[in-house]
Amino acid sequence: MRKGLIIAISIIVLVLAISIGAVTWGIGAYNSLVALDEEVSQAWSQVQNQYQRRFDLIPNLIETVKGYAKQEQEVFIRVTEARSRVGQLAVTPQVLNDPNAFKKFEQLQGELSSALSRLLVVAENYPSLKSNENFLTLQSELEGTENRIAVERRRFNEVVQQYNTKVRRFPISIVASFGGFSTKAYFTAAPSAGEGPKVKF
Repeated sequence: MRKGLIIAISIIVLVLAISIGAVTWGIGAYNSLVALDEEVSQAWSQVQNQYQRRFDLIPNLIETVKGYAKQEQEVFIRVTEARSRVGQLAVTPQVLNDPNAFKKFEQLQGELSSALSRLLVVAENYPSLKSNENFLTLQSELEGTENRIAVERRRFNEVVQQYNTKVRRFPISIVASFGGFSTKAYFTAAPSAGEGPKVKF
């Protein structure tokens, strides 16, 4: 009887040790997913900050160019409309978890980038505008902002890759599914990115 009791106690201790180890591992895995999820959110905030900076620069740029190029109303309207659509999009943290909302955000930002490119092309047609100090400062700020956007989008994609890899790896994928963690969308190139620029003389 004593031998049976020792075996039973040994089995109970072994089961408890395995259970405690599994729970400890599960807690560690969950906490690492939370940390990566927060890193993705922080990277997303940086992307939004740069898009907001660009959004805020646009009215000044338009007004400066307008003074020189009154006949280019169509371009001004396109930029203003694209900016308005971007401004109407409610960008919440849930955008990261909804691939359709993320795609819509990316599409609207792409339309605004395209409209801004057309505005800068129009500016090239006005030599006196190109030498205007205010325009040059705004153009430089916008170029710097576009570079920052590219850097932050790249950083965001790197963090999302780390997060998605962890969420999808076994056995952490089990903890991720129970914890409600799912993969996040990446920023992708615009559909027109593969096309060569159209040059007209």
